[in-house]
Amino acid sequence: MKALSPRQVSNRLAKLDQWSECGGNIQRTYAFADFLASMRFVNEVAASAERVQHHPDILVRWNKVTLTLSTHDAGGITEKDFSFAADADRMAAGHAPPPEPPVTPAG
Repeated sequence: MKALSPRQVSNRLAKLDQWSECGGNIQRTYAFADFLASMRFVNEVAASAERVQHHPDILVRWNKVTLTLSTHDAGGITEKDFSFAADADRMAAGHAPPPEPPVTPAG
């Protein structure tokens, strides 16, 4: 699989909400209700990664999970990364978002 050009990466990122290019990778941070919700998402991502043999770097910080993707054997970002990113977005949609902060009246 061939690495995409910077322009191709930029065009594809425009179609993915909250993903960005970061040092030759694409990256997104998801927020969940709590640590257990984060870990359920991570486990789902891990199972999917094994099925497709494409493994993201995963950083967990309590209720936040950051996925970082690139295709190492292609030396950059490929269609495979964007496909996995879209799948991760679908997986995340099935998990509870963090609660909204309380609104305090101005006063």
